[in-house]
Amino acid sequence: MSTVQIPPPKVGLATLPLDQKRGVNCMWCVIATEGWLFVAMFGAYYYLGSNKDRWADHTAPKWWLAILLLIILLSSSAVLMWGEHQVEKGREMAGRLALWVTVVMGLGFLALQGFEYSVEWKEVTPYSDTYGSIFYSITTLHAAHVIAGLFILVYVGLLPRYGDTTRTPHKPYKTGAMYWHFVDAVWVFIVVFLYIIPNIQRYLHVH
Repeated sequence: MSTVQIPPPKVGLATLPLDQKRGVNCMWCVIATEGWLFVAMFGAYYYLGSNKDRWADHTAPKWWLAILLLIILLSSSAVLMWGEHQVEKGREMAGRLALWVTVVMGLGFLALQGFEYSVEWKEVTPYSDTYGSIFYSITTLHAAHVIAGLFILVYVGLLPRYGDTTRTPHKPYKTGAMYWHFVDAVWVFIVVFLYIIPNIQRYLHVH
């Protein structure tokens, strides 16, 4: 007598708990990798600065421009964080609006940084001395990360929905926002190490 075997139910990958966290975990790995890259760049900055024979006397970069850029990025993070909360509450239109406002603010950051370069270029260039080389290396590397962050946000903004399941409708939004917050946090350290501290040191040296 033959028996009919009922095949076990198929479990889709989207229903597995690990898959629900896959994007977030992957982004944490990206942030860790990129974070150590900037740590190495900051280490190179201070290593090169310890040898004054290779570090020509120069005017400290304009701190007020860096602070203005910082305000733009921190404000954009606040807007995007608000958008995250809206998406988690099911208000996708409000979250989408916040995301596109963040994109516009990011473009404004790049435009203002271009203006800053036009100002700093009159006094120091990447090929003028060691300082100019490492200064532009760090700031342009960060600008490249801003551009990458904008591409991520634009991609998320063009998605018809922010997820395939009703359990985790905010994961793509959250993953993209994580990278943007990382980019903003890096600029905080750049402002402190490359702008504020050199201006304080120069002020103390003059007085």
